[in-house]
Parts: sequence; C-alpha cells; structure tokens
Amino acid sequence: MAQAKNYDVLVIGSGAAGLTLALHLADNLRVAVISKGQLSEGSTFWAQGGVAAVLDDTDTVEAHVQDTLDAGGGLCREEAVRQIVGSSREAIGWLIDQGVPFTRERRADGTESDDFHLTREGGHSHRRIIHAADATGAAIFNTLLLKAQEHSNIELLENRVAVDLITSGKLGLPGKQCLGAYILNRNTGHVETYGARFTVLATGGASKVYLYTSNPDSASGDGIAMAWRAGCRVANMEFNQFHPTCLYHPRAKSFLVTEALRGEGAVLKLPDGSRFMPRFDQRAELAPRDIVARAIDHEMKRLGLDCVFLDISHKPADFIRSHFPTVHERCLAFGIDITREPIPVVPAAHYTCGGVVVDACGRTDTDNLYAIGETSYTGLHGANRMASNSLLECIVFGRAAAQDILNELPHTRMPDNLPYWDESKVTDSDEDVIISHNWDELRRFMWDYVGIVRTTKRLQRAKHRVDMLLAEIHEFYSNYRVSRDLLELRNLATVADLIITSAMQRRESRGLHYTLDYPRLLPEALDTILQPPSADD
Repeated sequence: MAQAKNYDVLVIGSGAAGLTLALHLADNLRVAVISKGQLSEGSTFWAQGGVAAVLDDTDTVEAHVQDTLDAGGGLCREEAVRQIVGSSREAIGWLIDQGVPFTRERRADGTESDDFHLTREGGHSHRRIIHAADATGAAIFNTLLLKAQEHSNIELLENRVAVDLITSGKLGLPGKQCLGAYILNRNTGHVETYGARFTVLATGGASKVYLYTSNPDSASGDGIAMAWRAGCRVANMEFNQFHPTCLYHPRAKSFLVTEALRGEGAVLKLPDGSRFMPRFDQRAELAPRDIVARAIDHEMKRLGLDCVFLDISHKPADFIRSHFPTVHERCLAFGIDITREPIPVVPAAHYTCGGVVVDACGRTDTDNLYAIGETSYTGLHGANRMASNSLLECIVFGRAAAQDILNELPHTRMPDNLPYWDESKVTDSDEDVIISHNWDELRRFMWDYVGIVRTTKRLQRAKHRVDMLLAEIHEFYSNYRVSRDLLELRNLATVADLIITSAMQRRESRGLHYTLDYPRLLPEALDTILQPPSADD
C-alpha cells in the first residue's frame, strides 16, 4: 500500500551536491536523501580527476576566473564564475575538515609532507587540481556518505526512483510551488508520496542519452526533465561535453581515463605512433576538452580508426603506479600495462553543461524547488566545462542552497493532504521489449545525429524521431505501471528533445556545439534558454 512521508527537505540524488547540502542542513532539519539504486550509483563516485581551487600562493582567483571564462566560449556568467571560484578555498577547507584524504606531496625520503599535491588539467594555467590519487570522487563521496550515515536527522533511502514533482499547479492550487515528489519504491513496487517544505534536485546530468558515455546508468537527466515538466526554464542544453579519452575495450563499460594523465605528460598518438594534437592546437594535449575530442573524432573518421592511443609509458613506472593507481589497475585487468604500452581510447559523452536555470542560491523558477550540481545551469561552464570545476560547483552550490533554505525556513510550512499516486487505472506491461527498443533507438540516433559534429539535416532527423518516441512513451506511461526503465526512458526522451531543440536554435559553432552548416562564431554570445509551454503539461 502507498505511504505518505513528510520531511523538511527532500533531496533527490545522493552525489557530492546532495550530500553537501544535506550535511549543512541536518543539524536543524529532517532531511531525506534518495537514490534510485545503490547510493554509490551516481557520477561523483566515479570522478577521477579532482577539484579545481585556488590553493597555491602563485595562483590567483583572477587567473582561475579567466581560465574558466576562456574555456567557456563567451557564455559563462562572470558573476557565477567569481562566486564559485572565490569560494573554492573555503569549500576545500570544509572537505578537508570532513576528512577527505587528499593526496599530499612526498618528501625526498618518501614520507608525506603537510602540503597537498596539486596537478594541472586542460585549460588551466596553473597547477590547482587537488585530488585523492585518481579516485577523488570516491574519496569525497565515501567521506560525505559516512558523515551522513552518522547523522540522526538524515535518512538515506536506496532503490527509490523519482516519478515526478508534486506542484501546486498539478493539484489545482494557486501559486507556483513545489510540495514534494512522487517516488517509486523499487522494493515494494508502489509509488509513495513524499511531502517536503523544500525539494532539491541533485540528480546529475543526462549523458546516458548518448550511446557511448563515461557516466553510470543513473545519468538519465531525471532532475532536468522533472523541472521542465514543473514549469522551470532550462538553458544551454546543446552543450554536451564529450570526454576525449574513455577506455576502448569490448569488456570495459564506461571507464573514463582521467584527463590528469595528459596533465602529467601523456600524449595522444595514431596507430603508427605519431602525435596529432599539435596540428590542431598549440596547447596540444592540454587544449580544452572540446578541441581534443573533435581532433580525435576527426582523425578516427579521416583514417577509419576504431580508436586512438594515449601514451604515458615514457614516464617512470613508479610515478605512473603511484599517481594513477585506479587507471593502472583497471587497464591491467584488461591486459593493458600502461607503464609499458599506450591505452586505446575513444571520446564519450561525459558532462551536461546546460541544465535547470537557477540563481546564485540554486533556486529554480518554482518556489521551494532547488537544483544543484550537474542538474543545474548556474552559468559557470558556459559553452564548455573546464576540467575539475564541476565538483567545486557541487560543493559551493550545495552550501549556498543550504544557507538559502535556512533563511527561507520561517516562511515555509510543511504541505499537508497531498494526494496519493493513483495506480487504479494502470496494468502491468507485457511489452517491456518496447521500452528496451526505444531506449536503444534514442541513444543511437542521439550519438549519430546530435554528437560531437552536427549538421542541420542530422538535427532535423533526430527531432523527427524523438517526436515519435515521445508520443509512444506518453501512451505507454499513461497505461502501464511505472518502472525504473520506463521512468528513465521518459526522462531521457524529454532531455533529448531539449538538446535537439537547443542545438537547432544555435546557428553557429561555439564551444561544445560544432555544426558543419554554421562553422563560425556569431558576433554576440547568447544563451539558449527554453521556456516550458506551461507548467505541468
């Protein structure tokens, strides 16, 4: 039987952004953090590189801001960049206080010093990436999760899939506010009603909309799709970052080879051993990711290659094993010894630079609804995310949204008498093959038509196909009992439509959006902001 539950704050998503916010609120409020699978399913756990922050005396906030603006292709919101970069030292200090085991420098005798080791990644002019070897996301996630598990006011709920937000408009009430969400409990198969004074979308990005991605299966754009259906604007959805280097191996699913390898001297090579990046950019392997991904895509298509190769074997073996233990061990499991041979790599969808439009506190267009982390569009990334700024954004905006919620607390009451989810008119599906077929078709045409290089004709074909899929999915959703696969497919199709629509509106090539029909920049850099037709359609 369905249940109704009430919390002060409902956090949908259990990554760095959601856990940061929860920990900043739990001393004062009852917080529920939901994860649609295991808590570690999100992208945070798998993030290898690190967190960009101004920590070295030779570095400056101004330099970090300028690097970010340069990478963003003219579309960064400078005030957001300054807010996030200016808060970086404080954010890292908080992570250190929580116990995150960042890697430290080693003295000549092999012992650890008090100084943290900082690395450099593409687009950065200084070494400013603080990291925990090459498993920074796991270190941050595990530390914050342990803190959350220890807190009596935080309830961590696994195997819960958000179906949709509950809004005043959906219930025929005045105003435009979020009252909670309907949540599928995968353990019971029933949809539960969660009422909350504040709801926070921290569901990550939407890279699973593409056939090849570095992201876990959970990255299906749930928060973006739910916010859109609730009447929130989305922005810059055409800017999908493709990570240049994912391991190419038939048995390696979604394994990202960290950009930090290139920061430490790894070079990209063709099968004949020759380098090609210097032909595309004077920064070579340290060019921003969009340039590197397009260069690899160009060479693979030009030569008919299945992959290119990333080589760090010229570095000492001990250096490689100590700095990149995760990559070393994972590649070794597939028979590749990176201390002796290059790594076969291909580009893959990696990061959603657009998202739900928010203000400096993570507030959306709907009252009492916040979006933080990759789900949101803060203006930090512009047309191209610079490496390791994303985890920083998660921490800074998790803290900012938490503070805003505390400020709004006296004016926000707990919703009551929320209706249960109506399951009386649906049946169990005996046609799940339709879901799996549509899932595969969607991701395949997004890869083929809306990938690293686009054309107007490809986008038109994609739009035609996504319109048909949306109609099929709506019919299926209306008549059958919901499941995780169906909900994710519904959200992915919605996000795919937003990406295609945004891409069709941008008649230029800027940052991560590259089209053969409009290869040049327009004189003015403008965001692509989509307005929902009406709330709760």
